[in-house]
Amino acid sequence: MSEEIYHQAIKELAQAAHGAGRLPSPTASARLDNALCGDRVTVDLRSENGRITALAQETKGCLLCRAAASLLARKAPGSAPADIARALAALRDLLQGKPAEPALWPDLSLFAPVGPHKSRHGCVLLPFQAAQQAIEAAACRQR
Repeated sequence: MSEEIYHQAIKELAQAAHGAGRLPSPTASARLDNALCGDRVTVDLRSENGRITALAQETKGCLLCRAAASLLARKAPGSAPADIARALAALRDLLQGKPAEPALWPDLSLFAPVGPHKSRHGCVLLPFQAAQQAIEAAACRQR
């Protein structure tokens, strides 16, 4: 595995652990497991008036998964659900080497070196996928 995918900015993001823990009384939660590597992410969120007001994450996983969860928790508050969907799509494109929407969340580019390591894509995507599931659960509750 290339040392390049574990560069300093990724290490610092994982260590910062933005949003680490659980939210009391979340609007919705979702937990996902990566059966291939054992990563597990739980995302709790609160939403009001079509915006995410708080997002917490509990991540037991590799450095890449923890860094992605930390970035998500740092950027999500204040975002609309569509912003999270666009960030997930941009991250998928980035990992697949396709042009991504860099202006959305420029820090997603930190994960570009993971692209050639397909076995690690799931690690990076898991927190965003869990957030997407929590957003969908929140939308169902509001109907």
